[in-house]
Order: sequence, then structure tokens, then C-alpha cells
Amino acid sequence: MITNTGYNKYQSNAILTASPQEVTLMLYNGAIKFCNQAIISLENNEMEKAHNYITRVEDIIEEFVVTLDEKYPVAENFKKMYDYINDRLVEANITKDKEVLEEVLSLLRELRDTWKEAMKIAKIPKNKDTTNATE
Repeated sequence: MITNTGYNKYQSNAILTASPQEVTLMLYNGAIKFCNQAIISLENNEMEKAHNYITRVEDIIEEFVVTLDEKYPVAENFKKMYDYINDRLVEANITKDKEVLEEVLSLLRELRDTWKEAMKIAKIPKNKDTTNATE
């Protein structure tokens, strides 16, 4: 059985040794996890817990915004999406509206899944048939 301290060390090492792409995936997964926990907290009428989980999602979205590389045109589209998600999180936190959080959760899952696909595509060798072309 892994102790809490051991697990925390494992998580810390996983983050420290991860590629930037893997860290982004971890952040998407964290945002999804906290959004799910916020929804459950609202269902259980635990408003303070819901607030804390929503602010954790907001923090992750803010991290995405500040790390956007604006030299790429797609960054502006991501910024607009992240701004929209953040606005919806603020609304959900004020109104404690579970449906708004479910919308955010759906968007986060879509972004995460797209990121995972991009990671897979990036790992495919560009010229995988060229090695046999000269033989």
C-alpha cells in the first residue's frame, strides 16, 4: 500500500519528468477531475467544497491562458475558448448552477480528447516509409 507521502512523491516525480505535452494533458485531466468534484459537491449541497473545486478549475484555465504562445494564430482561438470557459465557471460559482458546470465539463473533455489525438499524431514518424526506399 502506498502511503500518502509516497503517493505525493510519485505524483511530484511524474510531473517533474513529464514532457510539456504530458503536463498539459495532466492539467486537462485535473480540470476535469475538479469539475466533476464540483458537480458532486453541488449535488450534495456542499457549497464551500463546490466553490473550492470551481476555483481550482479556474486556476488551471488561467494557467492555460498565460502559457499560450501568441506567435501562432490558433492561440487567439484558444484564448477565446478559455475566456468563455472561465466566464462560465464564474457564473457557475455565483449561481451554483450544475448545468453550467456540466457544459464546462463537456468542453474540457473535448479539449482534452483533442489534445490526446494531437499528441498521438505528433508521435507518428514523418517519413516512416523512406527507410525502405533506398534498400
